[in-house]
Amino acid sequence: MEIRSLYFDGSILHILDQRYLPFEVIDVQCKTECDVWEAINKMKIRGAPAIGVAAAYGMYLGLRNFEGSTETFIQKAKELKDYLDSARPTAVNLAWATKRILDKILSNGEKSPEELKQIALIEAKNIENEDIERNFKIGEFGSELFTDGDTIMTICNTGELATIKHGTAFSVIKRSFEKYKNISVIALETRPYLQGARLTAFELKEAGIPFRLITDNMAAFVMQKGLVSGIVTGADRIASNGDTANKVGTYMLAVLAHYHKIPFYVAAPLSTIDLNIESGKEIPIEERNSDEVTHCMGQRIAPNGVEVYNFSFDVTPHELITGIITDKGIAYPPFKKSIKKLFEF
Repeated sequence: MEIRSLYFDGSILHILDQRYLPFEVIDVQCKTECDVWEAINKMKIRGAPAIGVAAAYGMYLGLRNFEGSTETFIQKAKELKDYLDSARPTAVNLAWATKRILDKILSNGEKSPEELKQIALIEAKNIENEDIERNFKIGEFGSELFTDGDTIMTICNTGELATIKHGTAFSVIKRSFEKYKNISVIALETRPYLQGARLTAFELKEAGIPFRLITDNMAAFVMQKGLVSGIVTGADRIASNGDTANKVGTYMLAVLAHYHKIPFYVAAPLSTIDLNIESGKEIPIEERNSDEVTHCMGQRIAPNGVEVYNFSFDVTPHELITGIITDKGIAYPPFKKSIKKLFEF
């Protein structure tokens, strides 16, 4: 089965509603920027790279029916970027993609609105196509870190559902499976949205990769039993010092890995690194609706009226990260220096 998180048919951006997988396959048709904003905000689409591509097309959808002068077109594009960026504040790929579209428009400010619309569309397609190549390279670099018989632990979903193709951390897993013997995976279920149980398990099964699914609170014991060779996670934003924001629970895994002396890697395209921030303290952490914690798959599991923390992400300090796998190579500590070097290629 071919898995596609999204595709643009020339008129409509089709998004696979991941909230219902693997039980239902629902096609969300986005015809306006508002449709794209809602799809991102309501987690119909998730995963930093996929969100970025969706937002890029959202820029085009919000501009394609514009009528007016070039000056007002550019002002509309600026407002549209701010609007789409507000859908989910933590994933930097969103703002990175909308900035690319806006920068392309600004650098062609002498052209007509009709020409600028096509420029925006072409750039959105470029962002989509580049994601495929970047993720393949992440898998190539990351697979060099593993060998025959290894078991890789991961959290949340980082496969083709979170990207356009290949995935990030999932690309490392899949490429390792293709290259070595007896590669297996331990996937955390990933509360509260169960992306690991619903999506990663689905993708691992489709790829024929042996795996075990565990509850999030089982990770420490599985490590203690010596069942984990290394951990690979994705990222939603990486600071210039290597501090990494990812699905909540990632920090917990990094602490446990450090205690058990297990390598802990982060896999993400270079576009996920935000050189404008010094550390993870500057990363905005999204807090979502309490219903996601008090309910599971539409059923209430907690008493009425309970107060909830529902942080969607946490920040892993760079001191706990063994290496950051990117499409330009692997950065090792000290990250401030090695990350900067990656951007020079």
